[in-house]
Amino acid sequence: MDPITQLSQSLGEGLKRLNQQVTTAESCTGGGIGEAITRIAGSSAWFEAGYITYSNKQKTAQLGVPPALFPQVGAVSREVVEAMALGAVERSDAHFSVAVSGIAGPDGGTPGKPVGTVWLAWAQGRQVVCERQQFAGDRDEVRRQTVKAALEGLIRLVAAEISSRG
Repeated sequence: MDPITQLSQSLGEGLKRLNQQVTTAESCTGGGIGEAITRIAGSSAWFEAGYITYSNKQKTAQLGVPPALFPQVGAVSREVVEAMALGAVERSDAHFSVAVSGIAGPDGGTPGKPVGTVWLAWAQGRQVVCERQQFAGDRDEVRRQTVKAALEGLIRLVAAEISSRG
């Protein structure tokens, strides 16, 4: 089985144990995280919604990202993915969310944010954890690594909640 499919299956098992749902807020992956999750039969029990917000306009319209953030910090930033993750939770019935925004390439990079730069955020209710990754490879490889990292982060978040419940 493909590693991303295995991660999606593990995520689903954890979410089913908690009787919780997840939502995604995606930019650079263009729906790839949601696609990976819905490969799993029965995912409708634990996948609430997927927001594909490729443009800044849609990040604001669909997820409530403050428009002032884009000229201040750019779409590929901690502040924007945090707002995306929180917006996804607030606009859905999901308890968990993941948000990603990055520069998959082959162009669009800058010295401060080269191609392969990706910000990821995971929300559990109003709590958000964020990280910046620098992935290598071509556009497809950057996107695949982003999907994998997004799922791994969700699995960690779900596992922490399972263990805290005993």
